Amino acid sequence: EQVLNAAFGILQHREYVIIGSLSVLGASDSPPKTMVGSVDLDFYPRGDPDRAGEVEAMLGQESEFARKHGYYADPVSPLLATLPDGWEARLVPVVFESGVTAFFLEANDAAISKYVRGEPRDKRWIRAGLADGILSLAVIEYRLREETATERGEGEKARSAIAADREWLRKRLQRQRRQH
Repeated sequence: EQVLNAAFGILQHREYVIIGSLSVLGASDSPPKTMVGSVDLDFYPRGDPDRAGEVEAMLGQESEFARKHGYYADPVSPLLATLPDGWEARLVPVVFESGVTAFFLEANDAAISKYVRGEPRDKRWIRAGLADGILSLAVIEYRLREETATERGEGEKARSAIAADREWLRKRLQRQRRQH
């Protein structure tokens, strides 16, 4: 909220789309720490994404804001994430007391982008969400079928990672059953 209120002070926009790791804040009041460990808020103004970069100097990684608060704004393009068709209709709005609204990327849509990117931190984020029940492999797989913006080989890489996570979940459930 603090970052978005500061962005409003600069851009005079009240609506922001939140993508990336912290988009999970729209899905859960208390997500696993692994999912919210990021110190940067990936966002852009909903009605004017081309202006996102205007906040970099005052709210970005090297800003006084970042030094003071320990986190910062990371203005991004709406084209950064690989997302399934219909993602905009699934944005989760949260209206703050200030009148600023954050539209959080739905967690399963964020997971698709993370599967496509495939970095180790993405894998940790996804598995924490699966373990906590925030994410659903069935939903992710269904939506990945609809996704059209992957580059050659990215969709297959994501499906392979999903299969590995399905096996990881199966083994995790077996261990839990043995412990009870």
